[in-house]
Amino acid sequence: MNKFSHLDVSGKPKMVDVSNKQISLRTAVARSIVSVDPAILQHLSDEQLQTKKGPVFQTAILAGIMATKQTSNLIPLCHPLMISKSNIDIHINEQNEIEIICEVSLEGKTGVEMEALTGASIAALTIYDMCKGISQNMSIRETTLIKKTGGKSDIKR
Repeated sequence: MNKFSHLDVSGKPKMVDVSNKQISLRTAVARSIVSVDPAILQHLSDEQLQTKKGPVFQTAILAGIMATKQTSNLIPLCHPLMISKSNIDIHINEQNEIEIICEVSLEGKTGVEMEALTGASIAALTIYDMCKGISQNMSIRETTLIKKTGGKSDIKR
């Protein structure tokens, strides 16, 4: 018996067959943390970072939403999904880090964990790109799935 759902019996990659699964509400929430140089945070005004490239958080939100919709084009064995909700929240946490929360949902036969993780990751990369002209003293870390509902099991971290 094969233990990996993305491999056939001979070990070749395959897309998981979800045709017999029940349609249910599936949600996932992922988080990425961007540690930044204090020089970057000096550009914070009214909860928005502004650089020569434009409004950082607003641009990162759009990039993250776009990424959730393109996940199956980026990760080979992901199913193309009709996402119902893609929401990204960006704020400065108590440690003066930029925290990105990406929530994705749909009614379907497969989950949206990879879409949430992709959205949070691309939002973080966009912040890095838009702020690197101020300082490259940044790191993207702790991209993690913090919640998943629907399907076989729920996760909450």
